[in-house]
Amino acid sequence: MQAEFSAVGAALDWIERSLLGTVATSVAIIAVGSVGLLMLTGRIEVRRAAQVIFGCFVLFGASTIAAGILGMVTGPNPEFREPQVSAPPAPVAPVAVTPPDTYAGAALPPRQ
Repeated sequence: MQAEFSAVGAALDWIERSLLGTVATSVAIIAVGSVGLLMLTGRIEVRRAAQVIFGCFVLFGASTIAAGILGMVTGPNPEFREPQVSAPPAPVAPVAVTPPDTYAGAALPPRQ
């Protein structure tokens, strides 16, 4: 039974990678570009165009959306810890080092 479950899991993983991989990204880019061109020429309604673009957002954000819904239902994850934010170090003032000016006073006449 365990081998069957891992085969099903592998198949689902393959389907997920196919749906969210390079091919799906390319198809979504072409779809959004086509919708933009159709909107520009006035051949598609704004509502239909918004549905296509919203569908792309849902397709690529499905895992994040599902994780958010599960987080609301199950409550916060007890293993999750908030990252510790430390104060940034105090800026160090630059030290101005001026080399001695060997030409200082060279253009002035000597004092008498």
